[in-house]
Amino acid sequence: MIEDLQLRGCSPSTQKSYLWAVQKLARHYQKSPELLTEQDLRAYFLHLTRVERCSRGSLKIALSGIKFCFAVTLQRPWPVLGLVRPGRENKLPVVLSRAEVRRVLQAVRAPVYRVCLSTIYACGLRISEGAALQVGQIDSQRMVLRITGKGRKDRQVPLAQPTLDSLRAFWKFHHSRPWLFPACLQPRSLRGEGPVEPDNVRLAFNAARDQIGLNKHATVHSLRHSYATHLLEAGVQLRLIQEILGHRNPATTAIYTHLTAQVHAQMAEPLAALARNL
Repeated sequence: MIEDLQLRGCSPSTQKSYLWAVQKLARHYQKSPELLTEQDLRAYFLHLTRVERCSRGSLKIALSGIKFCFAVTLQRPWPVLGLVRPGRENKLPVVLSRAEVRRVLQAVRAPVYRVCLSTIYACGLRISEGAALQVGQIDSQRMVLRITGKGRKDRQVPLAQPTLDSLRAFWKFHHSRPWLFPACLQPRSLRGEGPVEPDNVRLAFNAARDQIGLNKHATVHSLRHSYATHLLEAGVQLRLIQEILGHRNPATTAIYTHLTAQVHAQMAEPLAALARNL
């Protein structure tokens, strides 16, 4: 299955997620997936939805990974794999204010994680994109970052001068090509090659969030949501934000129109009038 994922050109994070899904299936039945029947799969997905009550995201990963294993690797394109449909969720993302972003980032202790998280926010990157940034992706003449995102879709992200200065200063500190955030700088790390681990970046963010007592269920991805919302509040066109974020569907970006301070400000007076003298 690993070889099939590599031949398909799946990213390392996708490979990891798909393998995790199949490993969880194998642990559930305590035997190799190759020995399972279509009825076993049916019962397993019912277990995920009825007993574990998996979120839509978790169910999508489970379905995608298991479907790849059985349809591609084991050559068993069973009908039940086309029957499972994760339900739709309309959850609004968590957005931090500019002040909250500064407080969280200032509380991150390790420099490699602090600069990485600052870059993720300042450029609206996914955690996998930020952790794996390379020196060659910086175009200082045109002030952009060249990013290869989900589905190997390339895009260019505007780069602010303070962010460029921060990246330059940090790289001069370690001079470890090609990575801007090399694994060797991770605290208590035994890895000397490759970029920082996204899981360690998450842990650093969560520790900083908890340290300052932030009462929002924010994650590293909340920095990307906050970036988009803050740009929209500053008057940047939604279509341009869509291109910067690498969203294929405009509806994905349109969710930020529900989160801006301007929307709440426009509603304040009409709502006050409705509630007056009740």
